[in-house]
Amino acid sequence: MTAVSRRGRVAVLGAGPAGMAAALGALRAGHDVVVYERYWEARPAGNILNLWPPPLKALRLLGVDTEDLGAPTDTQFHNIRGKVRVDVKLDPDVKAAYGGGFIGLLRPELYERMLAAIPPGVLRFNQQVERIEQDERVVTLHFADGSSAEHDVLIGADGIDSLVRRTLWGDSPKREHRLHIFGGFTFADVAGTAPNKCILTHGRTVQGSWTSIRHKGRDGHQWWMLTATDPSAPPPPDLHAAAAELATGFPAPLPGLIAETDPQHVQRWVLRDRKPLKQWSKGRATLAGDAAHATSPYAAYGAGMSIEDGYFLGRALHGVDLTDLDAVRGALQAYEDPRKPHTARQVQQAWMLGKVFHHTPAPLRPLRDFVFDHTPFLQKVAGDTNPADINKQLALIEASR
Repeated sequence: MTAVSRRGRVAVLGAGPAGMAAALGALRAGHDVVVYERYWEARPAGNILNLWPPPLKALRLLGVDTEDLGAPTDTQFHNIRGKVRVDVKLDPDVKAAYGGGFIGLLRPELYERMLAAIPPGVLRFNQQVERIEQDERVVTLHFADGSSAEHDVLIGADGIDSLVRRTLWGDSPKREHRLHIFGGFTFADVAGTAPNKCILTHGRTVQGSWTSIRHKGRDGHQWWMLTATDPSAPPPPDLHAAAAELATGFPAPLPGLIAETDPQHVQRWVLRDRKPLKQWSKGRATLAGDAAHATSPYAAYGAGMSIEDGYFLGRALHGVDLTDLDAVRGALQAYEDPRKPHTARQVQQAWMLGKVFHHTPAPLRPLRDFVFDHTPFLQKVAGDTNPADINKQLALIEASR
């Protein structure tokens, strides 16, 4: 496709991974970009993070430095007695290129790497958008200070409570998973750990997991404990103590990793998502990241899918005259059509895994565990599906270059 001479005007709401990736994608497509962020800085939403190979490939193509970013890991699911239920085996070529199934890292370093790739003047902080209008000619953003700005295209990367999503498609209820997760990290040397590992262990109602990480040249480990909760209940007064109690009875090194974690490095999230939309784009506006497909950490793919969104959206806008409404509509539709089945499947699988592992009625739990321990069911659902999805997304990224 031949690039047009006129640079379009692209607005991005939100400076998280989806917003920064969308900005980098639109910049590489040859357009002028402004990212509007309501906070005074790009704030990491949490501490711990995993990224699969496709978003890593996308980051590299977007100009983000991924050298020595995170620790590559091999992933297994265990029962609480240590029996392997799932072994996620990658294609050998993918493993050779990326070192493992996903990398374990801390969110602040990802944000720093992405921010470093964005040219000066693109990011504008303390920008509270209160209202959005669009017509055939432009999208107009109205700010809390009374000012406004016109753009040719608007990308809503403004999270699960997206103003852009509400403006385009109305409000919809969040779906409560009735789960919460405690997560933390430590660089302490704890007995029983091993490099380049991710071990997810399931008890009857609690998941406890640990993963190798690398953060700014330091090797360490992240961990998380996941269990059912009443989403309206107040958080435990001591997150560190609550996580340690949940880890009682789990095999080493998990209890030791939690014990060695500074309580200031422990966070908690209540898990929610929204059911997938049938359509993301309308007129000159579209969605990316959690605004389009908020997902539970059970997918380990929320930030990764957001980065992929930004990359594919940039490719769809390449060479498009953004003053031409029909051309914009076609480009945005070409962006979302391949993304919707993939992201919807990840969101729904995360939702179902959470229900199966944490909300199965007590009388059925022995049968569930027998199936997981003595049949290949979970290996096929989690262990074989993930590598296939990774290969497919890597191929789509390669084909779009």
